[in-house]
Amino acid sequence: MRIIFMGTPDFAVSSLKKLHGSGFEIAAVVTAPDRLGGRGRKLRIESEVKKAALALGLPVLQPEKLRNSSFVNQLIEFNAQIFIVVAFRMLPKIIWSIPPLGTINLHASLLPKYRGAAPINWAIINGEKETGLTTFLIEGEIDTGRILLQHKISIEKEDNFGSLYSKLKVMGADLLVKTLDQFAKGAILPVIQEDSHASYAPKIFMPSCEIKASMDSLSIFNLVRGLAPIPGAWLKTQEGIFKIFATGFGNSPESEFYSHISPGTFFTYSKRLFLRTVDGTLEILEIQPEGKKLMSAQDFINGSPFLKRV
Repeated sequence: MRIIFMGTPDFAVSSLKKLHGSGFEIAAVVTAPDRLGGRGRKLRIESEVKKAALALGLPVLQPEKLRNSSFVNQLIEFNAQIFIVVAFRMLPKIIWSIPPLGTINLHASLLPKYRGAAPINWAIINGEKETGLTTFLIEGEIDTGRILLQHKISIEKEDNFGSLYSKLKVMGADLLVKTLDQFAKGAILPVIQEDSHASYAPKIFMPSCEIKASMDSLSIFNLVRGLAPIPGAWLKTQEGIFKIFATGFGNSPESEFYSHISPGTFFTYSKRLFLRTVDGTLEILEIQPEGKKLMSAQDFINGSPFLKRV
């Protein structure tokens, strides 16, 4: 089967390599244009997918505008039977309608749940016990096309965004190969999504990362997990802004020791760091004060004389 692969970040690299290693003919790889970064924005930065494609000896296309007629004609001339999309831009119909067998997208949720840009983050933030992967045919509105295959995975309490991301990118590659194998044989009956069961996973912006004093312990625990290791959940106190990367339900003191402390305040107990919440406490394990490096709770305690001690 002759395909064109579209993707940009590290999440898509596993799928590209798996497809290439499974014998599929990859006519070309489409990824984001190089960008400038580093000191003085003088360093040219290539996408992870571009690096992988070049290492595999595959042609790479980097269009600035997807609707550009020369780019569209290029895609048509490759004569691919199917397009594969993993973590790429939203495609206009003029692109996804080109291949005769359609365009298949790999999405990191169990659609129709968590349609949108940040499904892994929001599944953890919302306290889901499971999530997964979906392959579907792109058809019009984003993440709404007919479902081909799905794979479920449990979200463990120890999981954060980073660990779940790592699991899903590998499993997603396997699901893509399985999907293409069965789809080519006509062994998959696409299933229409139930829009009434849909939920959404919008892009993460800084306001979404704020730990608020009104939040309960479990909500903070899940927010921190869903944003670690990047971009990080943050809390604003009188002493400054702090990013928190790991928390736990440790051996908290009895409420009589901390009831006088306001929610959203750090304190120490038995040489451990806690955050007072509206319904109790949450142990802080990893923290980053503004302008400083990530540190353990113990290092933070040693260097923070302002902390309340109970």
